[in-house]
Amino acid sequence: MRVWLGLAAILLLALVVAACAGHAWASPADLWRALAGDAALRSRLLVEWRLPRVVAAAFVGALLGLGGTIYQGVFRNPLAEPYLLGSAGGAALGATVALLVPLALPQSWLLPLLAFAGAWGATLLVIGISRVAGAVDAAGLLLAGVAVAAILGALRSFLMLALSDETVSLQVVLSWVLGGIQTPTWALIAGGCVGLSLGLARRLDVLGLGEAMAIAFGLEVRRFVMLAVLAGSVIVAAAVAYGGLVAFVGLAAPHVARWLVGPLHRPLLPASALVGAIVVVLADAIARSALPPAEIPLGLVTAVAGGPFFIVLLARRLRS
Repeated sequence: MRVWLGLAAILLLALVVAACAGHAWASPADLWRALAGDAALRSRLLVEWRLPRVVAAAFVGALLGLGGTIYQGVFRNPLAEPYLLGSAGGAALGATVALLVPLALPQSWLLPLLAFAGAWGATLLVIGISRVAGAVDAAGLLLAGVAVAAILGALRSFLMLALSDETVSLQVVLSWVLGGIQTPTWALIAGGCVGLSLGLARRLDVLGLGEAMAIAFGLEVRRFVMLAVLAGSVIVAAAVAYGGLVAFVGLAAPHVARWLVGPLHRPLLPASALVGAIVVVLADAIARSALPPAEIPLGLVTAVAGGPFFIVLLARRLRS
């Protein structure tokens, strides 16, 4: 219970700090007045712009934490991360099309829609290739994911070269690819993803015992691996659609949560979501306030912090 209260308190503190952070810092008193309904312009900006972005950052981090936990459980590899199966490449390709190709829909709708479709479509393509090749186990999915990611990355680079001109800046595409929070209506999306992930918890624990033991317990391993990968890709696609490509959060959050609550997935999944939310909220606050009036891409902040974490994990795994 103390762990959950501690995580909730840290998340609340992170939300307050992030709501105060920015080009023009606000005080907790300013934040309180804004929440109380103050009509001043400063209060309206806090309520209508900064607070929705902070809440969206929390949900993006929570979804990345959930996706990372599912992928690490499915592949039984603590170094697995949410972008393994080409979802990052698919989302980046969809976002590139949305930003560079003039289409009828408003870009505020088109960008997350095509990014989600790209991430989801890339995962379906990986699964289809692995089935055609007869390699429907975890290793086959990983190899197909690497190949699809390389192809999608090449297509994105081609589109950036072919479609950009003096009226369309490549910096817009690069800024999205490097990560940046947008502010959708999140309650239904996040609640559905949390429920979807918790529905996999018990079977992920069984799968963690090993494939032979999981079959002995009555788990259809190949079918469940496909189901879990599809569920994880939905969660990751939702995070990528509204947060861009945010590095290392889906890798690091499950590890921190595992240290706090243990390896069983029913407590691990919500703990990973809380840790991921804390990390992204604080990283987004740094991205908005470190170099005013400019904004650092969120993915750069998480990469600078997450790179050393990944190196330490890799070194510990090699030594063991």
